[in-house]
Amino acid sequence: MTSLKRYRSWCAAAAGFALIAGAAPASTQGMSGDKVAIGAIVDMTGVYSRHGGPGVITAVQMAVEDFGSQVNGKPITVVSADYQAKVDVTSGIARRWMDTEGVDMIVESTDSASALALFRLGAEKKRVIIGAGSATTALTNDGCMPYGIHYVYDTYALATGTGAAIVQEGGKNWYFITADYAFGHALEADTSRVVESLGGKVLGRARAPLATTDFSSYLLQAQSSKAQVIGLANAGLDFVNSVKQASEFGITQGGQSLAAMLVFITDVKALGLKVAQGLKFTTGYYWDRDDASRAFAKKYFAKTNAQPSMVQAGAYSATMHYLNAIKATGTDDAEAVSNWMKANPINDFFAQNGKIRPDGRMVHDMYLAEAKKPAESKGEWDLMKILRTIPGDEAYKPLAQSTCPHVKKS
Repeated sequence: MTSLKRYRSWCAAAAGFALIAGAAPASTQGMSGDKVAIGAIVDMTGVYSRHGGPGVITAVQMAVEDFGSQVNGKPITVVSADYQAKVDVTSGIARRWMDTEGVDMIVESTDSASALALFRLGAEKKRVIIGAGSATTALTNDGCMPYGIHYVYDTYALATGTGAAIVQEGGKNWYFITADYAFGHALEADTSRVVESLGGKVLGRARAPLATTDFSSYLLQAQSSKAQVIGLANAGLDFVNSVKQASEFGITQGGQSLAAMLVFITDVKALGLKVAQGLKFTTGYYWDRDDASRAFAKKYFAKTNAQPSMVQAGAYSATMHYLNAIKATGTDDAEAVSNWMKANPINDFFAQNGKIRPDGRMVHDMYLAEAKKPAESKGEWDLMKILRTIPGDEAYKPLAQSTCPHVKKS
């Protein structure tokens, strides 16, 4: 059976399960409390604040406003908090929200370690948790839970897009500079798998703590390895700093190339096209891709004076899908809502025919992109071009390979 046929059969099975498991709660449980409360937990000032942070809160608030600020006669409220790059802070805030403030759903743009903690708490408290900014595939494998949804991207998709493209262009020997926590480890492992499956080799790696400001020692190790490709398995300000310092070291001028494993439009903007030009990377959204993406971006820009990252755009899309689920089922019960979300496709500016699998992975097309040359840019945010579309069933790890304990194996 082809991967596409397997995927369609899994979607059909999920839809059938939702009809059985999701219909009854809708008619018997109704709405809890006097409101629907959504929590957005983000990095407000740290390394991930540009592509997540306040912009995610704005995106969630926009979705609520566009929905009409109420659902099934109940007002929709949004609370937000800074997780301060600490898992214990994340857990403490989320537990308080659920126990004392009646928060029904949490959307995050934090790191993978904090996202895994949120998923564990969501399973305990029976609340929907949406991973918008985290990347580890553990969220849809051993760390999955019945009400957890991984919406925007993951390390498998990033590696499949960028890693494969660079190896196929001749970049066979790699050295990694990796963020030293769950996200970086997962991204390095998934990219290594792609590199080696295509006949390449990993010559070594250096692990850099989150929020590293001086990458000189790691870059010198990578330079001395003589690897053709230096894979940057980091993100946000860490990625920006490592690329800027690599430029200062003359690494690309010396014949080595950089593999940007996770890049946001905000990173390209921060680097400037003179430094970023030619970087290839995988993204789940670009504001200037089509009419629908441009229409959302115009509304978002009016509120923030910036174009949305894929995390910010994804947070809006996920919030709308969640609210549509409450409206359709007549309840805010986590099981009924998550079943509906899995049974119904996402068709909006962010994804066409997106499907949430039984393991919580939202499968949608990804895009191989490239930062433009300065001469190619026609405006402040005209920063990248789409090289090709990566179909969702090609981009993401097959459900048959998932280790999620809630997925039934045939």
